Amino acid sequence: MPWYAWLIIALALGAIIGNLLLLRDSARKIDLTPEQLERIRQRNAQADRDEQA
Repeated sequence: MPWYAWLIIALALGAIIGNLLLLRDSARKIDLTPEQLERIRQRNAQADRDEQA
């Protein structure tokens, strides 16, 4: 395989890995109150019951 093919592959992999690292660094944690967490749990439980019905 010619050298420029390896260069293109290396650049593509570098771009993919770089974008994944950037995405990981820019992700932020959402702080929820206990009331919001309880509402989310109730909605998830309701959705599970609806799916099984």
